[in-house]
Amino acid sequence: MTTSLAPKPSADVAENPLISFGRGIAAYSQIKPIHIAPAICHLLKQAESAVNYATQAATPATWSALVEPLEDATESLGRSWGVISHLNSVADSPELRAAYGEMLPKVTAFFSSLGQNLALYDKFKQLKQSPDFSKLSTAQKKVIENSLRDFRLGGAELPDSEKTRFSKIQDEQAVLSKAFSDHVLDATDGFIHLVQNEDELAGLPEDAIAAAADNATQKNLKGWVFSLHFPSYFPVMQYAENRNLRRLMYEAYVTRSSELGPKFGHGQLDWDNTENMLEQLRLRDEEARMLGFNNYAALSLAPKMAQSVQEVDQFLSNIATRAKPYAQQDWLELQNFAKSHLNLEGDLQPWDIAFASERLKQERYAFSENELKQYFPLPKVLDGLFGLIQTLFGVKINAADLPTWHTDVQSFSVSDSSDKVLAYFYLDPYARPGKRGGAWMDDARGRRELPNGEIQIPVAYLVCNFAPPVKVDGVLRQPTITHDDVITLFHESGHGLHHLLTQVSALGVSGINGVEWDAVELPSQFMENFCWEWEVLETMTAHTETGKPLPKELFDKMLAAKNFQNGLSTLRQIVFSLTDWRMHSSFDAKDAKESAVLELSRKIASEFNVIPQPEISRWPNTFSHIFAGGYAAGYYSYKWAEVLSADAYAAFEEAAKLTGSVLDAQTGKRYRKEILEVGGSRPAAESFKAFRGREPSIDALLRHGGLSAAI
Repeated sequence: MTTSLAPKPSADVAENPLISFGRGIAAYSQIKPIHIAPAICHLLKQAESAVNYATQAATPATWSALVEPLEDATESLGRSWGVISHLNSVADSPELRAAYGEMLPKVTAFFSSLGQNLALYDKFKQLKQSPDFSKLSTAQKKVIENSLRDFRLGGAELPDSEKTRFSKIQDEQAVLSKAFSDHVLDATDGFIHLVQNEDELAGLPEDAIAAAADNATQKNLKGWVFSLHFPSYFPVMQYAENRNLRRLMYEAYVTRSSELGPKFGHGQLDWDNTENMLEQLRLRDEEARMLGFNNYAALSLAPKMAQSVQEVDQFLSNIATRAKPYAQQDWLELQNFAKSHLNLEGDLQPWDIAFASERLKQERYAFSENELKQYFPLPKVLDGLFGLIQTLFGVKINAADLPTWHTDVQSFSVSDSSDKVLAYFYLDPYARPGKRGGAWMDDARGRRELPNGEIQIPVAYLVCNFAPPVKVDGVLRQPTITHDDVITLFHESGHGLHHLLTQVSALGVSGINGVEWDAVELPSQFMENFCWEWEVLETMTAHTETGKPLPKELFDKMLAAKNFQNGLSTLRQIVFSLTDWRMHSSFDAKDAKESAVLELSRKIASEFNVIPQPEISRWPNTFSHIFAGGYAAGYYSYKWAEVLSADAYAAFEEAAKLTGSVLDAQTGKRYRKEILEVGGSRPAAESFKAFRGREPSIDALLRHGGLSAAI
């Protein structure tokens, strides 16, 4: 039985929607900024009481007496704070932002102090060394081992004289990370471009024009309004024949949150992230050195698959070497095509690249991305995705009726063959003001065995930023998404499945918890492969006007174009990854000048890319993965995990040679058991080998990407 000395909430706090949901689902629409401080202050006291109880001499160093009460209290705090953080990402407002910012240092300070609590560290060491440790489950043992590692990385072994500074570093990093994210959101939301001459819209797809008209109507403007949100921005870059419009939008986009922003009317100087980046790099380097590491990259590898800083650098450099000849050929072809077919004055400029690429793709493969988009209504895509998941993994997905934070949000249940609910998830599909850009999956609630023996089932958020449905002539059209959007949806669903289908009952390693950061993208990138299978796409497409499925002829063209300019896109990812890696491994931020990060990115681009980095580009200033998203010294993990995911998918391709279908339920069952269900309860390398029966190979990745043939 678990003992708790947690303070009981007062009546008004007990009714607070950030507390009253308990182990259930939060009533998101009822949560107001005024609820945040009282709830978090109460939950912090509750968590602190649990820590005090855990560290008492009389408290036995056992799972039930030590780990469970602590887990209860910290999970309650973490879940409520997670709800607040989620709302801050999807429903930002000045009031919410202020309330979130007020509590952020307090929450950060608590978890920082937890990692430095020497008495608690000693209790966990006692448990590890006790006879009871051998009686724990494999997952429970992994939780203890991970906790001991995290205590060391959290500064528990630092001298008392250094712990205050270490804690302050964590606080400052949390504040800077939030500020970075806020600046990017504000700079993105703060720009609009009004077009009043219809001739300027030449080349744009009908739905992009309709969305711009709808945007103008919502802002009480006459004409067409374009923003820097990707569903508005990218169709301009891809299709607009007006070169000046492309240039204006491009320059606004690549200078967001930089010192150049105000020149284009979309920002303010206090949105500039230049100094923020340097300060975060300084703090990370100081943190690493305090813990005995040479740099932050080395510190980041402690809980990852990769073994050394040099291994990661060589891994990325090797892929770049293999991809570069293909990229050089891609770039030469694009330049020649632009000169011979597009009549552009002067050289190909950065704002011409997406436009020229789309025209070359249409010329070569006789279809456009917009033509393809008409076959992907979101409801039909969801039906296809859910059908695939049900076939491969033996589960059922049905609509649910969970509380939501916006009218666009949908919720679903995941059940087994006997209709027992295993998990729930949310889908928030569309871009809107106040919502952070990009796509992600997040943990709303993890799977765990409760002290009373019941199983708490997991809940996940799947968040995307697709173009919302628009009205044309007063009629609301069903939303269609691009094939790239389909890939994004499958990617995030892969993360979701990893979290939702776990069978691990120890919270610290259930689902995505405890999975090595450079392996966590395996299930997500694995799912992307199905977006290129005819037997999958045939069932999840229906033309928005005719209702007919994607023609096989168009699919064949699409497949032929699959690796179009993959050399260029691979090098682009390598530049991102190496900029991140070298910022954290060989870059001295201590006395660096303001332009140092930009100069580093340019140096890496000139060494590894074939397209020069534009002088005006300030892309690091919006690199939210690194400075606001938890991927610091970890962006390489996308490529690292892509090796694993491509090789894992090859097992389904091998099965298809025998069964005639990649939707092989037996292989899916084995993948679910060895990859999805085990979560972080064992090393990812062991899970991969349990599924494939061998070490991973890069061959499938190169083959899938068209980077293995002679050129």
